[in-house]
Amino acid sequence: MKDLSKVITRPIVTERGTILREMHNQYFFQVNPDANKHEIRQAIEMYFGVKVENVRTMNRIGKIKRMGRFSGRRASWKKAIVTLAEGDSIDLFDNV
Repeated sequence: MKDLSKVITRPIVTERGTILREMHNQYFFQVNPDANKHEIRQAIEMYFGVKVENVRTMNRIGKIKRMGRFSGRRASWKKAIVTLAEGDSIDLFDNV
């Protein structure tokens, strides 16, 4: 994965994410499943202009769901938890 514009899919805003953002300056992002930690770090630093200290990733397996007698699977996806340097922040709701 060389194109950094396709690394970050969307930010994830949850109650747990809000607590970690306030206490430890950590942000959650849904990222491309093919992206590695180095590419995630470069994309965050390039698009948001912040210094990234740490990147943790986890693969989320899609759940099996049923609709009557038919079963299917939700898409699997990858989550990244990005820790920013002291004093840096990302304003996720600047256009609201």
